[in-house]
Amino acid sequence: MKHCGTQRLETDRLVLRRFVDGDAAAMYKNWASDKEVAKFLMWQPHSSQEVSQSVLEDWLNRYSDDSYYNWAIVPKKNGDEPIGSITVVNMNEKISMVHIGYCIGKKWWHKGITSEALKAVMDYLFDVADVNRIESRHDPRNPNSGKVMQKCGMKYEGTLRAADWNNMGICDACYYALLKEERRNSIV
Repeated sequence: MKHCGTQRLETDRLVLRRFVDGDAAAMYKNWASDKEVAKFLMWQPHSSQEVSQSVLEDWLNRYSDDSYYNWAIVPKKNGDEPIGSITVVNMNEKISMVHIGYCIGKKWWHKGITSEALKAVMDYLFDVADVNRIESRHDPRNPNSGKVMQKCGMKYEGTLRAADWNNMGICDACYYALLKEERRNSIV
């Protein structure tokens, strides 16, 4: 892998950028405080803007590491206010693999925004960071997350039973992945 950190990416409708110090209010308001957004995630909804600020400060400190990838999802028509995040939550350098997690505020669900962000991040990780395998997973009770992965050309690899946890408790995990060599032939 050729680590290059979180760089600004643009799509037709989105800017994917590093989080900045002033993003805590939007983060709290747009997604981090929403129990429905966090339902199938591994972090608790933020109880205050101060919690969002504390999380944000940790993220900002990590940007100095070129192997840290965490983008704010910002619709171009939204000014500079983030509506969600997309992040490399795990990686294995020995096999050149990254695992991606994402979330956006429910006001922006079912509009293709997450798929557009995921595709841009996947292109960047394949083309610039020279990743070989990109994977993600979802709780089967959250099938829309799997639809995002499918829309971006990821292939279903299987479901691990009672192999994960989230705010709903112990859960199954549906895994999807795309290899760099498969990318040319995928729907992406």
